[in-house]
Amino acid sequence: MVGGMFLPTQKVLDFPITALRFDDQIQTILKWAIARESKTVCVANVHMLMEAHWNSEFASVLQSADIVTPDGMPLVWMMRQMGAHYQDRVAGMDIFLALCQQAQVQNISIFCVGSQTEVLSRMRKRLEQEFPRLKIAAMEPLPFRPLTETEDEALINKINSSGAGVVLVSLGCPKQENWMAQHKGKVQAVMIGLGGVFPVYAGIQKRAPRIVRDLGLEWLYRWIQEPRRLWRRYATTIPPFMWLATKQLLLSSPLRGVFLNGTGD
Repeated sequence: MVGGMFLPTQKVLDFPITALRFDDQIQTILKWAIARESKTVCVANVHMLMEAHWNSEFASVLQSADIVTPDGMPLVWMMRQMGAHYQDRVAGMDIFLALCQQAQVQNISIFCVGSQTEVLSRMRKRLEQEFPRLKIAAMEPLPFRPLTETEDEALINKINSSGAGVVLVSLGCPKQENWMAQHKGKVQAVMIGLGGVFPVYAGIQKRAPRIVRDLGLEWLYRWIQEPRRLWRRYATTIPPFMWLATKQLLLSSPLRGVFLNGTGD
C-alpha cells in the first residue's frame, strides 16, 4: 500500500502486475526506501510468469510481492489490451539506472547482493564514474550453496546496519524472488530482483538496442548472445505463454458471449 491505498494492478495469467507508469513505480520505491520499509519488487517477464504458472509456491511469492513490474513487452501489451491503456514498460535496467540517479540526489544508499566478485567490481567502477555521489553501502557476492543460518543472520545484520534503503538482488529467477520473500520483514529495505541487469551493466553482456526492445524482441537478442543457456527456457515458456495469453484475451473480450454461447452467425 502507498499512503493507505493499494497499488492498482492488472492481471496477466492470474498474476497481479502493478498497473502504474514507470515514473510512478520509481517514486513509490523511493518513498519506501527513504522510510526503509521491508518491501519486495519482482521484475516480471514471460519466463517469470510461466514459472509461477507451473509452481504454486512460486506463484504465492509473486502474488505477495509489493510491486510486480511489467519488464517484458508481452506483459505490457497484455495489460494495454486488458484496460491499462497507458501502461509503459518498467524494465530492470531502466529501474536500476533511475534508482541510482535518484538515490544519489535523495541520499539513499544501495546494497548489492549476489552475482560474482568480478561482475560486482566492474559494476562499482562504472557506478563511481556515472553516479559519483551515489552511496554504495556494500556489494556482497553469495556462494552457490544456501547460506547457513549464522551466515544469513550476519548478512541481514550487515544490510540493516549499513543503512541501505535499496537492496539489489542478483541470483536469477526464481532464486532471487524466493530469497526476497524469505527476507521480507527481516531486511529493512526495498529488495529488488535484478538478475540480468548486473552482467549487462558490468559490460559482460550487451543490452538490446531500443528498437529491438520496443518490438518485444529482446528475448531473441539475448538468445543470440547465449543460445546454449537460453534455448530450452524460451522453447518451453514462450509457446505456452502465447496460448494462455490468447485464451485470456478471448475470454475477456466483448466477443466472449459469441465464443461461449455459439450465438455468432
